[in-house]
Formats: sequence, structure tokens, C-alpha cells
Amino acid sequence: MGQALRLAALTADGAHHGLAVGMTLADARARCPDLVTAPHDPHEDAKLLALLARRMGRFTPMVALDPPDGLVLDITGCAHLFGGEEALARLAMAEADLMTRPALADHAAAARALARYERGQAGGDEALRIRALPIAALELPEASLSGLRRAGLKHLGDLAGRPSSALAARFGEEAVAKLRAILGEAGSPLAPRAALPPIRAQARFAEPIGRTQDVLEVAETLLEDTARQMEARRIGGRRFVLRLERADGAIRDLAIETALPTREAAPVVRLLRERLESLADPLDPGFGFDAVALAVPRHEPLAARQTSTQGDEREEESIAALLDRLATRLGEGAILRLHPRDRHSPEKAQALLPAARGLAGRTQPPALPRPLFLFDPPQEVSAIAGVPDGPPLRFTWRGRAHEVRLAEGPERIAPEWWRHPLGHLPDTPLLTRDYYRVEDGTGTRFWLFRHGLFEERTHPKWYLHGLFS
Repeated sequence: MGQALRLAALTADGAHHGLAVGMTLADARARCPDLVTAPHDPHEDAKLLALLARRMGRFTPMVALDPPDGLVLDITGCAHLFGGEEALARLAMAEADLMTRPALADHAAAARALARYERGQAGGDEALRIRALPIAALELPEASLSGLRRAGLKHLGDLAGRPSSALAARFGEEAVAKLRAILGEAGSPLAPRAALPPIRAQARFAEPIGRTQDVLEVAETLLEDTARQMEARRIGGRRFVLRLERADGAIRDLAIETALPTREAAPVVRLLRERLESLADPLDPGFGFDAVALAVPRHEPLAARQTSTQGDEREEESIAALLDRLATRLGEGAILRLHPRDRHSPEKAQALLPAARGLAGRTQPPALPRPLFLFDPPQEVSAIAGVPDGPPLRFTWRGRAHEVRLAEGPERIAPEWWRHPLGHLPDTPLLTRDYYRVEDGTGTRFWLFRHGLFEERTHPKWYLHGLFS
């Protein structure tokens, strides 16, 4: 294959231009100079396929992955619930919201072969359509396929009428096994993607309970049960929902979230107590609660770890516990944190998110220092600087002149042209920023940038973006 870049997937428009999967990028651009490409990410493809498999669970519980880009659904006994097989197929394609090539057949191997290798308009007798498939549908090694073609065997129908023993002797048992599976003469069982049961525990009582302390004690017992379930899966809960069922049929749900995944009962019970105390509508037990259930709808991986006394780890857990208590009392949106974002523009490099969604992880610091205080938006200043890319020698901000004593830079930051609707076209130029760290005679340090190079605009403007401590 060499080191050439090749096409991994195509849109329908790309196929209409004569492109094909496996074609080198150079050949593809020669045929289609306006070709738009994106890097292939197999890991993200696998995640998307798993997501689609979960979404297909609304149509049938029998959903099997057919990587890298296929799903096989057994809709036996399910089609009538959606108006028939054709109607179910249309609903499944709409649910996927992607360009799809569906096929219906009596067994999985035939449906898979039709979806992947049938060309042209589908329809007609299923047996004839299967026999018209190319021998590539057997998915044999290229040497075996070449041998079949040299023997004049181009379609599955050419093989169907020949003795299995002769085919196996010449082309191997694998060819016969795959042919029989596609023709329906051998089984092609599915290995459906089994959905894990939800993390849940429940307790029912012969006599209803009404005291808050009794409810919390039951919740602690249920948390120990869910902790064992989560430990078996090596996960920790991030959202816990306690459901209280009153004797008269009324139901009350109490939900809390944690900043870090956990399996420990004590901190969750403490948060539940905080939630009960902060309820605007106090918990009314009525004639008592005759059932209590605990569910963990949101969880994250949490491997077993050795108890550590290191300061950093204990400090992180203490901060997480504090954030959990504040968010429980004041509401999720009241406590925010800065979350790093992969953006070129410094003012967009962080976003405010609820602190309960997780502590900010340790990220790679920028190669160059950044000020702690940023202006949003940057404040325009008048500056005198050397050309074409010299640092500012003097600038005026808020009516006060500052003589620059020390300067460092420039740090050039390109515009995010890929986020612009028209890209970086000559008639719609996007401006580059040249940042400088400067210090005036009083020792105050500023972060200034020139907005636009001299080849981008005749008179670039200067802005103050931040102050160093």
C-alpha cells in the first residue's frame, strides 16, 4: 500500500464523481479537484457505531455490530409494531440520520451481503438477487477471488449449482461455508450487543416508614448494594436518584450529582441529607413510604485504587466534596468552573460549566505565559510601534500614556478560518494577531496584540487583552 493517503469512505456525491474507497488521495484529487476531505478516525467511527446500535434498540433488542460501518438487526416479531418491515426500515434510517444502504432478507448473512454488495435498485425475488451478487460478497482473500474469476465464476449463482466438495477442494472450506451462509443453507447466528442492566436497588416495607432518618438509613443500605454492582463493572456513580413511593401512590424523586465518580455511601448520604434540608417544598411522608428505590443513571469509569495520603489527591477530593455540597444547596448552575477548550482565540480557550459536571483536569499548559486577567472584549488602545512587526514602543490606555520599557514577542495566533462560513478567501480576509508581553516604567505588565498584519490591512489596530499579576 506504500505511504499514500487513501479514501476510507465516500458520500453519495463522491461516488457519482467516479471516486471509490481505497483510491489514493492524489488520484481522487485529479478526478475531482474540488474534493473536500477530513482525516479518518477509526476510534470515533467505532464510538458512533456503538451509539447507533443503542439507538436501534428502540426497534428490536437483537442488534449486532458489523464493524467498521454496519449494523445487523433481527426484526423477527417486531416489524408489525411499526407497520411492517419496510416501514421499520424507513424509521431506522431516519433514526440513524446518516446516509445508509439497508437490506431486508430472511437471514442475517444474506441481508448483510445485499446491503454491502448489491448495486442498483433493490427489489424482486430475494433468491435471484442473492444469486446475482458478485463473488466479492464472499469476502475471501484476494488470491481466492482471483482464482474464482479466472475460472469464469463471477456471481454467487455461478457457484450455487456446483458441488460443494469440488469448490472446497479447489478454493477451500471457507468459500463453501460463506456461500452456504449467504444462500441460507447454513445458520448465520447473530451475536447481539447486550445492554447492561441499569444500576438499581430497591427496598419494600411491610409497614410504611415516615421519619427522614429512616429514609436515609434505607438509602445507605441501597447505596451499599449499588456500590457492589458498580465495583463489578469498575465504574463510579456521578448522579444518584432516590425514589420515594408513598402508601397513597404518590412518588417523589430526589436527585444529587457528584463532581467525581464515587462508590462510597457516606458522601452520597450526606448530600441527600443536604438536599432534604434545602427543599423548598418539604418532604411530606403522608401515611409513610412503603417502597424506596435508588438508581444510578449516570456513571463513569472508576478503577480500584490504593489508599493514598498524598496531599494533591486529598486536596482534590476535599474540593470535590465542597463543590458537591454547595451545588446541592445552591443549585447546579450556581457554582461554575473553567473548562479548557481547544480553541486558537485566547478569549475562547475556556468555558464556564457547572462545577458538578467534574473537576477541571490537569491540562497541558500553554507554551507561553498567559495573564490571569483577560478583558472581554479586548480594549482598543492607540500605540506607536515599529513596522512591519515590531513591538509597541508607547501606547495610551484609558487616557494614560505608557512608555514600554521591556517587550517580548510576537506570539502570532492565526484566525480560526475553518469556523468562518466562507473560510479564508481573498475577498473575506481574516486577521492575524501578533501578541506582545510588555512592561512599562512602573513595572505593570500588559498583554497587547496587533490585529492584522500589514499585508492584511493598511492600518492595523492595537488592543489590550489582559493584565499580568
